Amino acid sequence: MQWSLFVLILMGQCSFFPCHLYEYHFIREGKSWEEAQSYCREQYTDLATVSDMRDVERLTNSPQTDAWIGLHSISSTERSWHWSLPGVEFKTSETDWGTGQPDNGATEENCVVIKDQQWHDHPCMNHVGFICYNEPNQTYHCRTETKSWLEAQSYCREHHTDLVSGFKQMNSTEFKKKLKGLSNPANYLWIGLFRDTWSWSDGKNFSFRHWDLDSSKDEASKTCAMTTSNGKWSSDTCTDKKPFYCYDDKLILIKESKTWDEALDYCRENHRDLVSITDPHQQRWVQEKAKMADTEFVWLGMRYTCTLDLWFWVIDRLVCYDNWAQQEKTRQVHCDLATAMKRDGEWYKKADYEKFNFICAK
Repeated sequence: MQWSLFVLILMGQCSFFPCHLYEYHFIREGKSWEEAQSYCREQYTDLATVSDMRDVERLTNSPQTDAWIGLHSISSTERSWHWSLPGVEFKTSETDWGTGQPDNGATEENCVVIKDQQWHDHPCMNHVGFICYNEPNQTYHCRTETKSWLEAQSYCREHHTDLVSGFKQMNSTEFKKKLKGLSNPANYLWIGLFRDTWSWSDGKNFSFRHWDLDSSKDEASKTCAMTTSNGKWSSDTCTDKKPFYCYDDKLILIKESKTWDEALDYCRENHRDLVSITDPHQQRWVQEKAKMADTEFVWLGMRYTCTLDLWFWVIDRLVCYDNWAQQEKTRQVHCDLATAMKRDGEWYKKADYEKFNFICAK
């Protein structure tokens, strides 16, 4: 193919296309949660893991009924902190707790408010103001009407993107300006930090939750999650018989160290291709897979062409989404470079003769 024609083809490839890295399967037969888990692991990959609202919409297209998913409560006491916004991981080294916080108070305080630029754990059912984050233009919206934490989360997801989440967002200049502009900045405001006892059957660390406002998830005997007729989640006793959702993984991590070209040949001979990432949703799933690699980096299906002076995916698409590490954004490029993902999810420009594990799309 002539290069001019190749460029013209690529130039139209930045539009969104729903390339799924996993498939959901609705199983009508009623089983207990553990029976459903065993069935999914035998026939597919595992009980359904849900990472964001796009996954919720995919499940919503299935029959609307109470059906098990892969979320379950592993302990009645051990709770882990999470951010509400998908893809933002909680790090103990990146916090702004007030003095003596979190203290869990006299009642269960599993959600977090910000006051005077510091964080305080707070009962999730209390009604306070809140701060939403809007992803497309990276703006912040403070709401003075009071809601519970779940109500605030639902409002932000419906009208914006999510509750403000992550150390980076809350230390941004824009966010601090927004707080200073409040008429009473000392008021409590919900942020997207919460803690719970729930985890996914396949071991993924996704923090996404989609609880119904009337969910009974905190009842001690109801420790397995399910979808409901309105598309949101509730929980029930794990021994109850219900239909369920499985998922089938379309990614495979190859724990062999190969050059980029060797990795590409391997994937095309044995599966489909080296994996391509075209949006944050796909990034989260590939990042989870990369965490299990034996090498510090894994190859992705992106390469640099000197002839055209651009990066492109092996599926013949331009790079419209990226997750370069900060130092890589300004690093000079040269021939024979390909893209590798570090286990923390950031991308790096690596000489294609280096040898790493790699991820194939099946």
